[in-house]
Amino acid sequence: MTETVDVVLIGGGIMSATLGTLLHELQPDWKIVAYERLSDLGQESSSPWNNAGTGHAALCELNYMPMASDGTLDPAKAVSINEQFQQSRQFWSTFTDRGVLGEPKSFINSTPHMTFVRGEKDVAFLKARYEVLKKQPLFAGIEYSEDSRVINKWAPLLMQKRRKGEPFAATRVPSGTDVDFGSLTHQLFDHLADSGVEVRTGHDVKSLKRQKDGTWLVKYRHSIGRTPGQVKARFVFVGAGGWALKLLQRSGIPEIKGYGVFPIGGQFLKTSNPAVVAQHNAKVYSQASVGAPPMSVPHLDARVVDGETSLLFGPFATFSPKFLKNGSMFDIVGQVRPHNLWPMLRVAFANPDLITYLVSELVKTHGKKVDSLRTFVPTAKDEDWTLIQAGQRAQVMKKDAEKGGILQFGTEVIASADGTIAGLLGASPGASTAVPIMLGLLKRCFPEQYAGWEPALRELIPTMGETLNDDADAAAQSMAETASVLSLTA
Repeated sequence: MTETVDVVLIGGGIMSATLGTLLHELQPDWKIVAYERLSDLGQESSSPWNNAGTGHAALCELNYMPMASDGTLDPAKAVSINEQFQQSRQFWSTFTDRGVLGEPKSFINSTPHMTFVRGEKDVAFLKARYEVLKKQPLFAGIEYSEDSRVINKWAPLLMQKRRKGEPFAATRVPSGTDVDFGSLTHQLFDHLADSGVEVRTGHDVKSLKRQKDGTWLVKYRHSIGRTPGQVKARFVFVGAGGWALKLLQRSGIPEIKGYGVFPIGGQFLKTSNPAVVAQHNAKVYSQASVGAPPMSVPHLDARVVDGETSLLFGPFATFSPKFLKNGSMFDIVGQVRPHNLWPMLRVAFANPDLITYLVSELVKTHGKKVDSLRTFVPTAKDEDWTLIQAGQRAQVMKKDAEKGGILQFGTEVIASADGTIAGLLGASPGASTAVPIMLGLLKRCFPEQYAGWEPALRELIPTMGETLNDDADAAAQSMAETASVLSLTA
């Protein structure tokens, strides 16, 4: 007889870890099982070397606040992303305070977030952005300067041997963070496993089939010996990165029709040279190249992984037909269905600049990539920097009534009408906003239970349902409280 469980989580990354933790807190009597196809957890998009670990709060990312055609700047999206990140911080703070998560520095560290631009046009844009954001409570403490001496104090590597007379400017927010989502994923899953949740690595889910009783039959194979197995679940979450599209297609739910994904890989230049690392403690973002996708925005990041600080610069785009770093070469063609072929073709026709950008990135030599780094670090030496392969980002392609198909940068939850299955497609700011994304999923998929869960959720996330940016005192208090628990700069 096939075992029936309450929840199946597919994918061993930060999304499944977050949803599993929330559901276990809300319904400790529910039986939850998690499946990960690899031999360890958090090895794809949640791995610290497969993502930038920025802790996206829109403090430094210019693409979250583009200038409108009339020259105005609307902070709404930047504020929204910051609001979402504050919920994630509260969630992590609560579980740190309870002892579920370990020493905060094992997964989150204070790292100022900066934006650095060159040229008169971008300097004017950055100053206008600063003038708007400094009025927003969640961006309190943001600083702006065009003074080389000030910027040199913030980030010395940016200013050494910089060309005289070149217009440049920077903003800085001291309360930014660097997050190791791999460590965070492991710690949350360790807690779940200790609490009775079955976490099964080396299990590759092959199919999802709706049963007459409304449950889902989940069939899988164990990586050792290819032993098959199956389980029935009342609810299924597919948090498998690019693999989610495949499984949602196999589930047969109509809501996935019209969707496809375009895989974009990435590489970073990395240095652990202590003399170089000691001169840079910040995450510095700039403008993307013309025609480049938002995920390609160049940035120079201080990263802390397993207690060691390194610097990363990139990303440099790569192309692979795989949806995951450990995916299949047939992924990109295997997704094609009659219902998504036209939207994907329309995306291809509408984005020639993206194809040109990818080709230009693929032909760059190591030396050319270090030359790109020198726009940030004029004194960079080839021998100090090595190239590492980052993760795959499966960008969402979907139907659009006006254009036929669009390429979407961001994350999107796809759920069945009855709420018994849901999956997540897309990329940045993903991991940083995992908590609000999963809260939205709970409300959408469990409408009957959600009202009863709200008091418990507010214990985990005290300001849930509030808009912090509307109340400067509340925003300051919330950020100060989480900073204290997480040992961060307020």
